[in-house]
Amino acid sequence: MKKKVSDSYTEQAYVVRSQHINSTKRLFGGYLMQWIDEMAGIVSRRHCEGIVTTAAIDNLQFKHAAFEDDMIVLVGKVTYVGHTSMEIRVDAYIEDYTGSRRNINRAYLVMVAIDENGKPKEVPGLILETEEEKWEWEAGKKRYDLRKQRRIEGY
Repeated sequence: MKKKVSDSYTEQAYVVRSQHINSTKRLFGGYLMQWIDEMAGIVSRRHCEGIVTTAAIDNLQFKHAAFEDDMIVLVGKVTYVGHTSMEIRVDAYIEDYTGSRRNINRAYLVMVAIDENGKPKEVPGLILETEEEKWEWEAGKKRYDLRKQRRIEGY
């Protein structure tokens, strides 16, 4: 069985509150990392229709700061699938009052589908419908191969 990228595409919004702020009056990165991991979990659960666990955070780039009362919008989608794993791209944006968005973070996470015994299980394939989805697949394949090589090298 295969699924479309759009089948598990997810958006979630948060408002940065005082409890999310660090000593420099900016969003504490740990909160954003938690929200990103949760988003990847939701997207991957929707794709595989089951239980998942985070295997790796492959890339996490903080591009801009966020501040109290900023609205943060996370956008998650499947970019690549293997036999039991899924690569999820999560973009974080600050959205202003007009709906305009500015990217503040991009992360790629590897999620693994697991059965009721905690063992990896097969995930559905991915139907690529757009040129962007095909490009993301190819880039995801390169990241997959790089992660595999790093495991071999003990990285």
